[in-house]
Amino acid sequence: MSFLPELTIAAALDGLAAKDFSALELTRAHISAIESLDPQLNAFITQTPELALEMAGAADAARAAGSAGPLSGIPLAIKDLFCVEGVRTTAASKILENFVPPYESTVTAQLKAAGAVFLGKANLDEFAMGSSNTTSGFGAVTNPWQRNGSNAKLVPGGSSGGSAAAVASRMAMGATGTDTGGSIRQPASFTGITGIKPTYGRCSRYGIVAFASSLDQAGPMARSVEDCAILLGAMSGFDARDSTSAERPVADFRAAAKRGVKGLRIGIPAEYRMDGMSAEIEGLWQKGVAWLREQGAEIVDVSLPHTKYGLPVYYIVAPAEASSNLARYDGVRFGTRVDGEDLIDMYERTRAAGFGAEVKRRIMIGTYVLSAGYYDAYYLKAQKIRALILRDFTEAFAKVDALLTPTAPSAAFGIGEKTDDPVTMYLNDVFTVPASLAGVPAMSVPAGLDAQGLPLGLQIIGRHFDEETVFAVGGALEKAAGFSALPAIRAGGAK
Repeated sequence: MSFLPELTIAAALDGLAAKDFSALELTRAHISAIESLDPQLNAFITQTPELALEMAGAADAARAAGSAGPLSGIPLAIKDLFCVEGVRTTAASKILENFVPPYESTVTAQLKAAGAVFLGKANLDEFAMGSSNTTSGFGAVTNPWQRNGSNAKLVPGGSSGGSAAAVASRMAMGATGTDTGGSIRQPASFTGITGIKPTYGRCSRYGIVAFASSLDQAGPMARSVEDCAILLGAMSGFDARDSTSAERPVADFRAAAKRGVKGLRIGIPAEYRMDGMSAEIEGLWQKGVAWLREQGAEIVDVSLPHTKYGLPVYYIVAPAEASSNLARYDGVRFGTRVDGEDLIDMYERTRAAGFGAEVKRRIMIGTYVLSAGYYDAYYLKAQKIRALILRDFTEAFAKVDALLTPTAPSAAFGIGEKTDDPVTMYLNDVFTVPASLAGVPAMSVPAGLDAQGLPLGLQIIGRHFDEETVFAVGGALEKAAGFSALPAIRAGGAK
């Protein structure tokens, strides 16, 4: 029998079907990995081994009865933004430290119905605000990768850094993430795994703690393109409880991941070649172009002229929506309460104690850009430019089937290296934010290592609701790259 945590989801499903091992055995192997590795990585805020074993037993029973679901027995990490009924859900914030939701998010309900096993709630940047997973109220997550010859702790990227670290280190076979400006794709790149932000509206947002409602989108993270396709198939679908949910059929993403790129037109946006971009990132991008061309794709130069405005637009729109969404955390109805001399004092004390520095910064920015006298100058103008960014993508997709870009401007950096400069930290999202603003699907696939032995990802961006083509291109890149490097800290590996 193979070392179980090393299996992909696809291979594990085959093994379960063949009775090579049980869901209980698979789950126990992952619980053991968490017990061994999570003290080093801090990828989980809440571990749920009892729930996991209960779900694994139910999966084995369902398989024995011939009623196994598409994910029966697969152990997953659930980002701690997704409400799971009866399980503490914190959004990595002290203000929700003891919140136990009495209801289930749609995405986790669908994963439960598919037979998945929940290992625990994965750490993240507080309220998903960050690109490093160092803003969590429950401590920073450590990337399982290390630089050659160094034990220095690196960030796993954010905000879905706990999900990424859990998958990369083999503590979980897959994970849920959310992506507002790159929070699935950038940590996937930093940890050498695959992650996809589907089209806005593809997965329900019901029961997911909100950051920026017009941008937030759930998606899967896993160790292969095929695994992400399997997970997204289970997570997707229309939900009447989410007014932004799209009533679109769920395609066979797994089949799409294997269909190749022959005859596809792949666009290379000129604006993603930015000043100061490292030669390693540029070189990997060119390798990706060559890999797709060799497999029969036509490479086409395209322009997305408003890309340069993506970050400033995002850091107006997202904080504005956050300042509105986070107004509900006032100590009155749920969550942490710090008593004061009167109601206003209680509000102030509760929010001062409950929110971390980055959340406070974004609330202040958002409140400022929405305030009288500044709304037109900032927020309204940003929304107009957002419409132009969307138009750029629409015009590009009239000529090509997908776009290929780098995922992030660098490999993982050290914990604490950029935290003193918020603007430098925000630049981590420079390649991912435009697709979020446009609401189009985008995936990161690990494609190589930098000179220090750290993973680098390539990003595929597709048309609205054309995840199938994104998976096809991702599968082709994955096949050509043959990425097989492993992190230093992983189940069954060097510690």
